[in-house]
Amino acid sequence: MRRWLTGWRVSLRLARRDLARHRGRAIIALVMVTLPVLAVVGADVLMQTAKVSATEGMDRRLGTVATARVEILDTLTGVVQAPDPLNGLGSGEPLSRPTSVGDIEGVIGHRTMLPMPTQTTEVVRTPHGKETMVGTQLDASAPLARGLFRLESGRWPATPDEVVVNKAARDRGVGNTLTAVQADGTETTREVVGTVADATVRSAAIVVGLPGSLPVLDDAGPSQAWLVDGPPISWSQLERLNALGVTVTDRQIATHPGDYPDPLQYSSSDSGTTMQVVALIVVMALIEVVLLAGPAFAVGARKQQRSIALLVASGGTPAQARRVILAGGVVLGAIAAVVGVVGGIGAAWLLQPLVQRFSGDWLGPFDVPWPHLLAVAAFGLLSALTACVVPAWIASRQDVVAVLAGRRGDPKPGRAFPVLGVVLFAVGILMAFLGAGGHGELTVAWSAVVCVLGMVLLVPVVVSWVALVAGRFPLAIRFAARDAVRHRTRTTPAVAAVAATVAGVVALGIGTSSDERENRETYQPSLVMGDASVTPSYSYVSVDDGPTDWSQVEDVVRDRVPGARITEVAGVAQPVSGDSWTDVQFRDPAAATAAVDEGQGEISPGTWGSTLGSDVLVSDGGRLPPLVTAADPGGDVARALRSGRAVVFSSDRSKAALERVTVEVQPTDDEGQPVDPHSVDVPATVLYRAEDAATPVRAILPPALAQRAGIDAAVVGLDVEQPHLSKTAQKDLDAALQDLATPATVYVERGYEADPMARIVQWVLAALGAILMLGGTLTASFLALSDARPDLATLQAVGAAPRTRRAVAAAYTFVVGFVGAVLGMLVGFVPGLAITWPLTAESYADGRGPYLEVPWLMIAVVVLGLPVLTALVVGLFTRSRLPMATRIG
Repeated sequence: MRRWLTGWRVSLRLARRDLARHRGRAIIALVMVTLPVLAVVGADVLMQTAKVSATEGMDRRLGTVATARVEILDTLTGVVQAPDPLNGLGSGEPLSRPTSVGDIEGVIGHRTMLPMPTQTTEVVRTPHGKETMVGTQLDASAPLARGLFRLESGRWPATPDEVVVNKAARDRGVGNTLTAVQADGTETTREVVGTVADATVRSAAIVVGLPGSLPVLDDAGPSQAWLVDGPPISWSQLERLNALGVTVTDRQIATHPGDYPDPLQYSSSDSGTTMQVVALIVVMALIEVVLLAGPAFAVGARKQQRSIALLVASGGTPAQARRVILAGGVVLGAIAAVVGVVGGIGAAWLLQPLVQRFSGDWLGPFDVPWPHLLAVAAFGLLSALTACVVPAWIASRQDVVAVLAGRRGDPKPGRAFPVLGVVLFAVGILMAFLGAGGHGELTVAWSAVVCVLGMVLLVPVVVSWVALVAGRFPLAIRFAARDAVRHRTRTTPAVAAVAATVAGVVALGIGTSSDERENRETYQPSLVMGDASVTPSYSYVSVDDGPTDWSQVEDVVRDRVPGARITEVAGVAQPVSGDSWTDVQFRDPAAATAAVDEGQGEISPGTWGSTLGSDVLVSDGGRLPPLVTAADPGGDVARALRSGRAVVFSSDRSKAALERVTVEVQPTDDEGQPVDPHSVDVPATVLYRAEDAATPVRAILPPALAQRAGIDAAVVGLDVEQPHLSKTAQKDLDAALQDLATPATVYVERGYEADPMARIVQWVLAALGAILMLGGTLTASFLALSDARPDLATLQAVGAAPRTRRAVAAAYTFVVGFVGAVLGMLVGFVPGLAITWPLTAESYADGRGPYLEVPWLMIAVVVLGLPVLTALVVGLFTRSRLPMATRIG
């Protein structure tokens, strides 16, 4: 062991001295390894800082004084909870009576209990109209509430007529008074006496008042919850409270879940998938970093070949020769790990304020996860060491006599490696085929890794072919191509790094483009192109028994859209408050009861959707919405309605022969329970619509049949034909409609609008690919120019033009970038085409798809544009003349 350590000590000392003598080459390799480490460390530290730990979360949920929070659920059943109820909550045995505060005190004893209801949504009138804010009703000045809010200015509320708000509410125009809108539409005013900061939320507008100071908009009212003090609640007490229908958030139990049993614990089936994803990311990152840093280590080994030959000639073993090169990777990897970790922590600290600006919640305290960072540092060291493996192996097998005589001593490349590369590439294609056939996206992702590994082994053969083809090209390209072949150990990792990058960009680009094409081609318009619809909106105020005042709505629309042609749309009237609903279904009268119970016999289109306010309309056929008439150019709908027949759309062609249908009407109460369900057979015309055809509604009933079926018909929306509303005008109209006593909202059909994130993702991929391609090609180019200085000096001495060196530099950059980009494009098509099957074909039962779209523009920019641009830049900034030098070798 001592002898082994002594050997490594000498090798490390030699490596340190060599790196000090060749700082330029060492810095290139150092940057290639350090940057990934720095980026991962910075991202990890920011993620851990943004992530709130269990202890920090308890301070935000309970404050800094309270021991626990108990809440009585109104389900009249016991509960079963995880140590932290946010992580799991189930139902227990039914209760014979509601639970009271006395029942809670009977379990945990008499303690101070501060009412702390759950947060509610409050509607507040601001200078911008009605807006929603988060309301909390508790005595924030009480000792038990300490830590939940921080008073920044003013004082705490002392009476129910006073509230405090946060800065976000102030930014929305809340001044010295706050006007809250109650459930019946009336408004109450509260005096704002201070500004607070919530312990959790940063950007949402918050209003805090004493219990009873804020209106409760929903029927359920605030929950029954309290903060309690005293000693920690034991697990046995928690179980007894759960049996009473009380959930418990205890600081001690929730922050130490492993010390207590979890009745809801289950093993996650996703753990294996998660480990595969993590392993996939690590392997892909390792391959990319090794390939990017490989050329620098290859040149270093080339510069040391004479020293290694002398070592072997003096009796050194191949292992000792390999150790000299590997020691350079150890030294550089250690430096990169330290610099990357320190730099990543510093970058995270500098970026923390910027990340906080984009987060709606407060970040946690600056958190450095040292175990994670040690793993990342080890990854950096492993990357550098792995990048040295091939140069070290070649150095240990060089021809000592040839090297000492001044000739090249590199061993001939083995024939087995290209064969292995072809095998790996074939295996990758097979894995991609299996993944496309149903084994999922992870199989396709791993196929990409296997294809890249196979491609790496094939790069030397491809570079040799390029050198043969380059014989017909000008001097600069011939020189660059043949120099690339002579220095395979330097060229191969550079070309492979570019190829791996382009392969990932192409694969992900094809996947995102195909997914976007699926979205575009399966888009179902909700209205005629350019039309608008106006429907009720109860997102701000739920008006009890107050139907929408359509005359007011129509006046606002005509005021904002002069000359608009407006059609009132009638349909099934739905309650405007509570959770009650009226469901209408259409069935084949001949269907058996058992079949109906199983959902068979139902008549409906495959897909439907509109923004007309209801999917079952009521009309006499006189003036139908344009969307309906556009879907029925033959006029069958209007004729059937005028003859008193219902019109029902169906995706089942056999149903088109029906002359009558059963209309089932099932009202439900606020708890979802049926109330007076009934059905009636009516004459009908069933119109066939293909499964993928755009169908505006499920059915249209004449007024007489709707009344006969017991359906309450009312105006449910307005159809506005071709209002020519810009997005800004639509926003202004929507704001005006929302400000009505019975608010409404407007929708304009503009056709399919691509998700801007899809384009952003594509060009971010292209930018990332460009950065990595530039890193790989520029590194290889600069190292090649450094390696070729004697040759270029000789060319200059025998009369070559000054621009020759620039041309050679540009040509070498183009050869590395273009060859790698073409290889990467071919490799990327394998997983890119395969991923379109599971991504775009599995979610549709109608058999459409898969959808394929290749982003040729992005691929052209990456494969052709970037190599040309990089070559031009390198040629422009390369020195034309060199000082005369004696040719070496």
